[in-house]
Amino acid sequence: MIKDEILKITESLPPNVRLVAVSKFHPEEALMEAYKAGQRVFGESHVQEMQHKHDALPTDIQWHFIGHLQTNKVKYIAPYVALIHAVDSPKLLAEISRQGIRCGRRIPCLLQLHVAQEDTKFGFTPDEAEAFLSQGEWQSMTGAEIRGIMCMASLTDDEHQIASEFEQAYQFFLHAREHYFANQPTFCECSWGMSDDYPIALRHGATLIRIGSRIFGARQY
Repeated sequence: MIKDEILKITESLPPNVRLVAVSKFHPEEALMEAYKAGQRVFGESHVQEMQHKHDALPTDIQWHFIGHLQTNKVKYIAPYVALIHAVDSPKLLAEISRQGIRCGRRIPCLLQLHVAQEDTKFGFTPDEAEAFLSQGEWQSMTGAEIRGIMCMASLTDDEHQIASEFEQAYQFFLHAREHYFANQPTFCECSWGMSDDYPIALRHGATLIRIGSRIFGARQY
């Protein structure tokens, strides 16, 4: 049952870690079952689907956008999105800032770090992220607030490789916090770990874990 899985996962988490229930492709009824179990943070990766659920479900839900976000779709979720996990380019951050200013808010974001051994993953390489932060343009993007780092591990059964990739992301987070966000306590989020690898993520600094299939079962397309 959804309720049982929610409780099992949340009770096993350290106090500083939050569960993002990845609800994409699942019906509103399933989300409501998780909601009744106390879950308030849900992750979606399609703007139209998130819009529909946002309008239909309780207003105290925090909606996290966890997928690849196109710049022309930012305006639709800018008024209410609680966190955009996967900022994978300077262009996207600039558009999020522009839409945040339009809405009178600073939209919380995470920079997506590409640490996986796969070409299909989006994100900044560590060197690209370092260059972007050191150039400082992001500091003038006042409608967006960088809250931390997000990554996805390689799709592999090799737990040592997964651990190494999460640790690489965590070390970059620590470096960025020290060098670029030392006076910003809101820079505190590390989003990595999914249904199969979140126990590894917890050992390597994760503060947000994104779990879908373990809670909701197979996707319903």
